[in-house]
Amino acid sequence: MKVKITSDSTCDLSPELIEKYDIAITPLSVHCGDKVGRDGVEITPEIIYDYVDASGQLPRTSAVNVFDYVREFRHWRQQGYSIVHFCISSDFSSSYQNACIAAADIGQVYVVDSRNLSTGQGLLVLHGAELAAAGQTAEEIQKACTDLAPQVEASFVIDRLDYLYKGGRCSALSAFGGNLLKLKPCIEVKDGKMTPGKKYRGPIDKVMQQYADDRLRGRDDINKHRVFITHTRCAPEAVEAVRQKILELAPDFEEIIETNAGSTVTSHCGPGTLGVLFIRTK
Repeated sequence: MKVKITSDSTCDLSPELIEKYDIAITPLSVHCGDKVGRDGVEITPEIIYDYVDASGQLPRTSAVNVFDYVREFRHWRQQGYSIVHFCISSDFSSSYQNACIAAADIGQVYVVDSRNLSTGQGLLVLHGAELAAAGQTAEEIQKACTDLAPQVEASFVIDRLDYLYKGGRCSALSAFGGNLLKLKPCIEVKDGKMTPGKKYRGPIDKVMQQYADDRLRGRDDINKHRVFITHTRCAPEAVEAVRQKILELAPDFEEIIETNAGSTVTSHCGPGTLGVLFIRTK
């Protein structure tokens, strides 16, 4: 049976990658006050920035519901596909639980808890698409990607603390002190949860260089198939400098892919956030 790879919208893959690998996206909902829309369709990061600037509040996201999952899975099953669906970490959202409920109702749907978000999830989605192209079954792809999930290394360095403060992820005192000291925190995804990492100090373009250096220098455990640079409204020259740093430290990456982060990272971290994401070999 032919296999269809699908994902919720938090994978942050570009339209070009989605088209190249023939991936179907099921969007979460984003609530900006009274305005509710589909992630990446009616609600974009620019709309989120405008909403936060105007209201002082963060938007909130809601999981794909069971009804929408049933409709999506049934569509592909009726076309003769078995399905592998990838979800944001089950510790972040009920999307995984809802997808599993719908999968049990439809049949021949295999759900992967990515234990990640953004292109940390996207790395698994693309791996699943490559396995499908190689002829593996949906069940084999689900197992392979579930087994690989703990080896995804995802992190972001953050320019501004106000989004973290508005979201309740740091105190007012910490945000105030951090802004005075020009601290730029690193957030890492570990065991399916977001955890604080190293704190950097200085201008964000310099911090991004040090962050990329810390992630890659001296490593012998990196799968060199692909690496993502995923960011929110970062200056093109800053992103290019990170690309050059990657080329300096790990010139044998087969692909260095730049993507814009979607609503989840934008809502939690704000503009000026950048991550270097890849898969470890162990």
